[in-house]
Amino acid sequence: MSTNSNSQNKTKNIMEYARCGRSGLLLPKVSLGLWHNFGYADSFENQKNLVRTAFELGITHFDIANNYGPPPGSAEENFSRILETDMKGHRDEIVISTKAGYEMWDGPYGNWGSRKYLISSLDQSLKRLKLDYVDIFYHHRMDPETPLEESMTALSDIVKQGKALYVGISNYDSENTRKAAEILKSNGTPLLINQFRYNIFERKPESDKLFDTLDEVGAGSIAFCPLAQGLLTNKYLSGIPEGSRATKSRFLTPDRITDELLKKVRKLDEIAHARGQTLAEMSLSWALRGRLTSVLIGASKPEQITENVKILGHTNFSEDELSAIDAISK
Repeated sequence: MSTNSNSQNKTKNIMEYARCGRSGLLLPKVSLGLWHNFGYADSFENQKNLVRTAFELGITHFDIANNYGPPPGSAEENFSRILETDMKGHRDEIVISTKAGYEMWDGPYGNWGSRKYLISSLDQSLKRLKLDYVDIFYHHRMDPETPLEESMTALSDIVKQGKALYVGISNYDSENTRKAAEILKSNGTPLLINQFRYNIFERKPESDKLFDTLDEVGAGSIAFCPLAQGLLTNKYLSGIPEGSRATKSRFLTPDRITDELLKKVRKLDEIAHARGQTLAEMSLSWALRGRLTSVLIGASKPEQITENVKILGHTNFSEDELSAIDAISK
């Protein structure tokens, strides 16, 4: 990497790390997700800058999935190229995760949670990443038609085969998290972590008592979409910018950005300014105010990562602030 070791160590001191459940693994409180901006159509030079900036700021966890791109698989391949260039020699200093659970290839074996799909998908991911193992392998979503025992036993066997050091689940509710943890424990493989959607507007993990369950089973937690696809920023307060996620993503469409929603966003923005933060910074701080192990950020520019890391040390809220945020978000 181009940065000298002294300046690199200085910037890494900014980061804070948290133990993931009752495991020995520490995760940075801010992790980088490669869901967007790491496909073939995106600038590879920018991808390298994003990863390098994150690492220099102490972000040691990089989260991918088999289907990230587009096209599916391209984010893993591009990250592999970064490992061979800018991140060469740093493999043991970072935590790499990937997932399987959504559609990846045609036919009956390229989706959901069968043993065949999960193991085959990870084998493909390892080839794309050019790695012998990943640090964390996730089942990306519940499969209502495959026995949970089959999916979890496949995860456990993946660890025993040396293809992953830890396993996690994603988008699992509280009840199935408990069941998954019990099966994994019986197979001698603890559940490390659950990855789920969580932000000021989306509170299901709270009402589902998911954090309580994770504490009980000794697993950690990591949130994706902490900025609600950009809604919890000032990006859309003056309209929908050309080239923004709302103009090109099926996950955030213009019809979701209603006048009623923008009124809420403006009120949240006022609270953020009173705290001396941007709305994005406050939203990330809010996610990390309690029991969450780490928050996953996405970025299209290196400066966004630098700005997001500024939240560290500023995740405390007064009761009045929390009550005001709660009232607005309902």
